[in-house]
Amino acid sequence: MARNKYDVDETLETPFDFSHLKRSFVYVKKYKGKMLAAMLLSIAASLVALTGPQFIQKAIDVAMPNKDMALLLQYAGLLAGSILISILLSTARGFIMARVGQDIVYNIRDDLFKHLQELPFSYYDSRPQGKILVRVVQYVNSVSDMLSNGIINILIEVLNLVFIAIFMFMTDVKLAAVIVAGLPVLAAIIFIIKPAQRKAWQQVNNKTSNLSAYTCENIEGVKVTEGFNRQRENSKIYDRLNKLTNKFWMKAIYVSNLVGLSVDNISQWVLAFMYMAGIAWFAPAASVGVILAMGTYASRFWQPITTLAALYNNLINTIAYLERIFQTIDEPVEIHDVPGAAALPPITGRVEFRHVSFEYEPGTRVLNDVSFTVEPGQSIALVGPTGAGKSTIVNLISRFYNVTEGQVLIDGQDISQVTLKSLRSQMGIMLQDSFIFSGTIADNIRYGRLDATAAEMEDAARRVQAHDFISHMEKGYATEVNERGGRLSQGQKQLISFARTLVADPKILVLDEATSSIDARTEQLLQQGIQELLKGRTSFIIAHRLSTIQSCDQIMFIDGGRIVEQGTHAELMAKKGRYYELCTAQDKELSASSPMPALTIQ
Repeated sequence: MARNKYDVDETLETPFDFSHLKRSFVYVKKYKGKMLAAMLLSIAASLVALTGPQFIQKAIDVAMPNKDMALLLQYAGLLAGSILISILLSTARGFIMARVGQDIVYNIRDDLFKHLQELPFSYYDSRPQGKILVRVVQYVNSVSDMLSNGIINILIEVLNLVFIAIFMFMTDVKLAAVIVAGLPVLAAIIFIIKPAQRKAWQQVNNKTSNLSAYTCENIEGVKVTEGFNRQRENSKIYDRLNKLTNKFWMKAIYVSNLVGLSVDNISQWVLAFMYMAGIAWFAPAASVGVILAMGTYASRFWQPITTLAALYNNLINTIAYLERIFQTIDEPVEIHDVPGAAALPPITGRVEFRHVSFEYEPGTRVLNDVSFTVEPGQSIALVGPTGAGKSTIVNLISRFYNVTEGQVLIDGQDISQVTLKSLRSQMGIMLQDSFIFSGTIADNIRYGRLDATAAEMEDAARRVQAHDFISHMEKGYATEVNERGGRLSQGQKQLISFARTLVADPKILVLDEATSSIDARTEQLLQQGIQELLKGRTSFIIAHRLSTIQSCDQIMFIDGGRIVEQGTHAELMAKKGRYYELCTAQDKELSASSPMPALTIQ
């Protein structure tokens, strides 16, 4: 898919409309009480502030001509009091909305994260991690202010316009008509540039997403970058993506600034016409106090319009971000509990595939009519060439994907009809990628079973030969490790991952290349522990080192999505078929390449 690449823009499947904003009100409604209180405080602050020009007019037209100093000081005090009260009310409103804004961020991000954890592997296979991360962090941060302060501010500024208009028309009808005459022109300008604004900010989102994807990819692969001395080439790619982000950001700013520029120009022309009309055109001419008051109202009338213009720009940006956020939330959860799914009771571990076929992409079969039965406690090895379907089989047992055709049953129950939690809680899965989380070694071993005791944790580590190297670290099991286990060797990471799987005491154990990064000597030590742990558990083992699977109860040779051969090691060697050819080829390769005695396959 094209969207896999960091330099390919993502496309939106839904057309632009304000339904995205309406949908976001689900998060706003939770705080309608606090938002109503903040709005009332804003209204009160605005009304108090609007009394100021009236005090100025009275001071100029009444107190000053009559040389009434007491009245003049009274109006001055009232003006100062109105300013102070307005500031206090606005500050209280600011504190309320800051809390509401952060709560909205929390709720949106929480919903996003929970949904991301339920999405299938196919979702993460189809796009870079950076393009997912930017939606959870940056985009959510960007919409929070609009969904909290922005909505309140829009309502308040609209009310301000109404209140100011009332005060203006009460003061002088003709001058008020001149002041509001520029609104139709502004509305026409906004209507014309709206499509260009939306397109511009979508392009900004695309370029920001691409830049984030490439940054994340390079952080993950920094060791490879330094190993191959790719810093200069990577910097060139980053510079190109960074320049594109900058270019489209500036383009979006230019388009958006047309609104503010239009407001500034129209407001200044309107103010000039108002002064000329008040002084020279209307008869009788308005008093100085009325003209000054109307000038103040004119400035205040266009100030909320300026604010609304900025809010409009933010609204267009917010909708562009919401489109991406809701696109993620709307991604279908393909692997989920079906209606009426029952909890899988404690299992014995009997696994059955009935005519299973599977496709990652429509029309391309990875498994084709696979059938087999594994009895409780049996160990099954899956071998064959790369891409044959071995990992797909264990992924279907864990129900990381749904089968295209057929059924997978555990203890006679179709796993598509049971809850995922009850299924996976009875399975121990160690995939080829030994992911280590940031935290202590103990945190990583207990990851799948938080109530595991220290004794159980240590026992699991001993049985997989991890205890010795852990105990020699500075704080033993309390030693802090970095994300992805940066301070550990690949073999150590796999041993810790193995202990994490085993401490869960699963009935079905899946080991997908579990020993691929462990040296031959460590692997030999590990075999005794593995054999002991396999007792009483149904286990599926994928391993390229065939010496690790000779004692398995059954070996299945997979090729072309089918089971080509099946039997014990001795039976398959006696047949001298595909498995025999693979074993002898590997034995010769080990004998030729290693100075140590080869692990002869018998």
